[in-house]
Amino acid sequence: MTDFSAQSSDVLSFGPFSLAASERLLTREGTPVELGARALDILIRLASQPNEVVSKRDLLAHVWPDMIVEEGSLRFHMANLRRVLGDGIDGARYITTLTGRGYCFVAPVSRVEGRSEQRAPTLTRWAHANMPNRPIGIVGREDDVAALSQQLPAHRFVTIVGGGGIGKTTVAVEVGHTLADSFAGAVLFVDLGMLSDPDLVATAVASMLGLSIQSEDPTPGLIAYLRNKRILLILDTCEHLIDAVAALSAQVFAAAPQVHILATSREALEVNGERIHRLVPLACPPGDAEAMAAAVHSFSATRLFIERVAASGTGLDLGDADAAVVTSICRNLGGVPLAIELAARRVGAYGLQQIATHLDQNLALSWAGPRSAPPRQKTLLATLEWSYGLLSELERTVLRRLAIFVGDFTIEAALAVVTNDTVDQAAVFGAVDSLVAKSMVATRPAGAMMRYRLLDTTRAYALELTESAAERAELASRHAIYYRGWLDQTDAAARILSDGTERAGHFAALNNVRAALEWCFGDDGDVRIGIDLAAAAAPVFLAMSLLSECHRWSERALLELDETGRGGRVEMHFQAAIGVAVMFTRGGQDMARVALHRSLAIAEAAGDRLEELQVRGPLQLFYIRTGDFKTALHHARRCATIARTLEDPVAMTIARSLLGMALHFGGALDEARAELEAALHSTPRAQRTTTVYIGFECRTLAGAVLARTLWLQGHRTQALERARQTIKDAADADHAVTSCIALIWATTIFLWAGDFESAEEYIGSLALLAEANSLTPYLAVAHSFAAELAIRRGDASGSIDRLQDGIGELRVAPYGMLDTPFNIALVEAFAGSGRLAEARALLDDTIAQVKTNGDTCYEPELARVKARLSATPE
Repeated sequence: MTDFSAQSSDVLSFGPFSLAASERLLTREGTPVELGARALDILIRLASQPNEVVSKRDLLAHVWPDMIVEEGSLRFHMANLRRVLGDGIDGARYITTLTGRGYCFVAPVSRVEGRSEQRAPTLTRWAHANMPNRPIGIVGREDDVAALSQQLPAHRFVTIVGGGGIGKTTVAVEVGHTLADSFAGAVLFVDLGMLSDPDLVATAVASMLGLSIQSEDPTPGLIAYLRNKRILLILDTCEHLIDAVAALSAQVFAAAPQVHILATSREALEVNGERIHRLVPLACPPGDAEAMAAAVHSFSATRLFIERVAASGTGLDLGDADAAVVTSICRNLGGVPLAIELAARRVGAYGLQQIATHLDQNLALSWAGPRSAPPRQKTLLATLEWSYGLLSELERTVLRRLAIFVGDFTIEAALAVVTNDTVDQAAVFGAVDSLVAKSMVATRPAGAMMRYRLLDTTRAYALELTESAAERAELASRHAIYYRGWLDQTDAAARILSDGTERAGHFAALNNVRAALEWCFGDDGDVRIGIDLAAAAAPVFLAMSLLSECHRWSERALLELDETGRGGRVEMHFQAAIGVAVMFTRGGQDMARVALHRSLAIAEAAGDRLEELQVRGPLQLFYIRTGDFKTALHHARRCATIARTLEDPVAMTIARSLLGMALHFGGALDEARAELEAALHSTPRAQRTTTVYIGFECRTLAGAVLARTLWLQGHRTQALERARQTIKDAADADHAVTSCIALIWATTIFLWAGDFESAEEYIGSLALLAEANSLTPYLAVAHSFAAELAIRRGDASGSIDRLQDGIGELRVAPYGMLDTPFNIALVEAFAGSGRLAEARALLDDTIAQVKTNGDTCYEPELARVKARLSATPE
């Protein structure tokens, strides 16, 4: 017996794979392979005891030590493991089943002491990469992959066109992996098959990139972000959103010269610059029965069939007669890969000849679809119908019900939605296991979890199957209720997600949330569930910067509230969500004020202090943004009072940050410094979660305002150090709004200090970040800072128009917290250009405005400028 289990740091090598058990890492030729946690446990156990039979009981005890599970769970994860390893493909054998005894790892295994290999750079080294696993055992598409790998770098925009089931996605994913190194891992895969709303195409791409776009139209920000990036963008399954995808692709192709686009669609996008690569069916042998056995392995269609039969655990000893049957099957299936795989998976259960007979009968039937449908499409749908007919009644029921999911779903979601009085959870689990084995349901690992989905063609077919309206409504209701619960559980986690990698799983689930909301508020839906679902979705939409969706669904739900719901917690939450969502969009000032005050009134009437705190925080920020510093200070003091009674560290950190900022603007610098320093010395829990209530990291805000406070108190060195540290902390947080806030407040320090080189660098960073995330007010701030910098460098007359334009943009936004410093800079520019009358008039207006609004921290500087102007002769 060879025992490899003792040395936990050793690497086990077999075939192209290396397994580092201590790191729980499986690699294929140096590239990490995604494998679910249970399947990885099974692999470690078997590979550590090669050529030894490991009983099912032993594996169950090892993989599920504290649980009692059925053998179906083991078979399910074993099937996934074999699929990932490519067991049975091209003759590769890794795991053998010994009936009644257990499993045996039969591949040769060698041990490498210690960690002899470094983890190879892969797609995941790029922060937002989310490529599916590299396909294993692609058959018949080598020439397509090679051609596309040459066309794409040369022409930048290629669409893979072909019918359903022809292999477009598989080829696109393989090309993405092939070209990954030439893009330094920057390959972004966007599955548009999960979307039904064309308005969400740009949002889907932006969200997967991790952009915090706070705008109703994310396209300009997305284009700005991509403009100077070298990225391979894979847009998968475009046909149902073709106009929207074509419009976005055209803009990206024209404006971002280093972005390469690979699209998959059943039809061309018809965009300037697009190249078309058509996928044709796999090749079958000619009709010479004498040469069949020798030929089947040389043609891609029959080779795929044979390999998929082997992968399902069934051996084929092909003579000429059987080879002729295989060839006939593949011809009847039109060389469509998906149809071939579906048929191959059933050989073990029915035998080769019976499969051929079933297919001949089924394909001879007239299909009830459109006469204009292409022959290959008719063949695929007929194959799906045949495959469906071979399922058990339970499997059919589960498949029909699974079709309600949009894109990926988890086994927990399937159990919750599919289970009812007639089908229990054990039956659902077993049916899903069987459907995966029969290629009716696809799987992919996602960290320690396995995600499932119906391929688009299968889902479309299953949705057409007849069920009563009552059954559909019951299923849609359970689907909506499940995702309402998912939102409740994921709320706090989603609010602090920062990058596309973390967002990907949430974004996939949100596609199901959208579908559920559409049903709830549709003609046959349940608005009561919809109201609860929209309330649960609002904070997650906000956290992921999906502002227009938050506004849309919150407003829609508000319209459905009856009199008993008015004035309660549900309305309070909707009003707050609407207020925050429109606060960040141009022209939303009045709506935001009304909504936030309505929410506050409900919270106060209910006497709920925590809810009041959560509304007053955004309300204070609203008044800071609009330049009403006196009202902002009132709300900040009330927040601090509430936070002290709650004795919650997160609430105290937020309250102190906001109060410190309000006190700073009010000129109470000593009090401001005390509050800001206290916020910076908060508990570890508060340090990690202060984005929860207001959408950005409060401690970064505290650090930025503290830097200004230290400067105004005369502590130059400390102020500059704090400003630089704040910028670094914000960059580490990887959150666009937080970084912009840090850059804005830190830049003023460097302008005041005369460090124009640093100021220029940070202004440039602010402009890029704001443009990339469609943060329009912050972009106007960057433009205004650039004009102020030019004025301070001596170009007063040439920068006046630029600064006036920037101030005008900020007033439209509205964003009034920097009105006074920019007005002071404009006064200096007027004076430096000899336009003294305009300088004095603007100065007097600014002084009066400060007295009204309350940003009295600028009064000493205003007095200095006034004295200087008074001493300047006409």
